[in-house]
Amino acid sequence: MRAHHIMTKDVVAVTPHTTIEQAARIMLQMHISGLPVIDDAGNLVGMVSESDFLRRSEIGTGRRHAAWLKFLMGPERAAADFVHERGRKVADVMTKQVVSVQEDADLAELVDLMEKNGIKRVPVMRGKAPVGIVTRTNVLQAVASLVHEIPDPTADDEHIRERITRAVYATDWRPIGFEVNVRKGVVHLHGLVTTDEARQAAIVATENTAGVKEVHDHLCFVDTYSGFYMESPEDMKAAG
Repeated sequence: MRAHHIMTKDVVAVTPHTTIEQAARIMLQMHISGLPVIDDAGNLVGMVSESDFLRRSEIGTGRRHAAWLKFLMGPERAAADFVHERGRKVADVMTKQVVSVQEDADLAELVDLMEKNGIKRVPVMRGKAPVGIVTRTNVLQAVASLVHEIPDPTADDEHIRERITRAVYATDWRPIGFEVNVRKGVVHLHGLVTTDEARQAAIVATENTAGVKEVHDHLCFVDTYSGFYMESPEDMKAAG
């Protein structure tokens, strides 16, 4: 799946000369939290988002720095803050270093960029011109549309057991003495885990196997240092 498969194509954009008031009204009216900024040639030159409106003199949220910090920051930083808090045009507040992807970028690359840069939206480019935008909502929509059961004619009990066993044994966290029992798509997991994360990973691997209808966790916890042993939460609950 590529960026152009999930992007929003009808992108609302503003220019560097758009006023702060106009940009804010557009975001409110369109129920969006960020806008790409394009120049007269249609090239992407920045992004403006809700966070760019947080520090504004009109609402009394401008930055207040102690005198010693102002001295350390120097006049250049003070001037930049002044422009950001009192500027009247998008160019005064927008983020100029924009993280973007080309339209054929795969989703793994796109999501990596979102996580690495802590951003919620990524413009999708064709050359230097934006043709769409991908937000976290678009990624969520992709998950909702694709994560569903696809019928598999080979998903009988024996195939299910083999696939779960193969998937789990290929990992570094596989449970000790891992065993899988399957009857009519209902799976029972047995073995020993040394961490709660390994238990959850084994359950997730099972849930992602075609044909699985239910998963029952009988994986016991054991502390390899003390020998402390505990049955699975499901088994403890069943025992009352």
